Amino acid sequence: MDFDGLIRSIDWLWLEDTVMRAFAILLCLTVHETCHGLAACVLGDPTAREWRRLSLNPLRHIDWLGLAMMLAVGFGWAKPVPVDPRHFKKPRQGMALTALAGPVSNFVLAFLATFFSCKVLRGLITSDTCPAYWLFVFLHLRVAPLSIGLGLFNLLPVPPLDGAKVLGAFLPERTYFGLMRYERYGMFLLLALSWFGVTGKLISGAILGIWDFFIELCL
Repeated sequence: MDFDGLIRSIDWLWLEDTVMRAFAILLCLTVHETCHGLAACVLGDPTAREWRRLSLNPLRHIDWLGLAMMLAVGFGWAKPVPVDPRHFKKPRQGMALTALAGPVSNFVLAFLATFFSCKVLRGLITSDTCPAYWLFVFLHLRVAPLSIGLGLFNLLPVPPLDGAKVLGAFLPERTYFGLMRYERYGMFLLLALSWFGVTGKLISGAILGIWDFFIELCL
């Protein structure tokens, strides 16, 4: 096959969608992990700052296998931000607030992406080839729903997700540490649920509901 034939054989729509999804994932995960570190730092734990994780550089946060899994099956992970709960005045409550900061940051990012798309970019679109159109597609159709989904997924009360640490603040200490003992197995459970589409079915309706709510606020 000659070079021209190779170029014609490429599925450019698939490539465009994959590249946009990859950049959206990088953005959403980077904001999520950075805000974990910021919350821990505000609450008295300098570990994330010392490990240079208070950064919007995605290379400091991305786990390449986790990124590939997100692209392939919609379930993946980033490098966990190091947190030392011994620095918190109330360790369990500090861990809960640090964990909650990640999903909350994703909802804020989704709202800001929707607001900028609806209030600014929509009025600048003159054709489907102009930069404003492509940025609109990226922010409104890729970043916003993905960020909402990432926030909701992480609120599921399954170790090692953030939701389990948030739930832990309301549990008796013995129950909390009993739940955390299963953290190493939670990843395999989540992978299986994602592979069979269970988690998608659980949160897809909520993603659309929150996305529609943000759009209504921005119109």
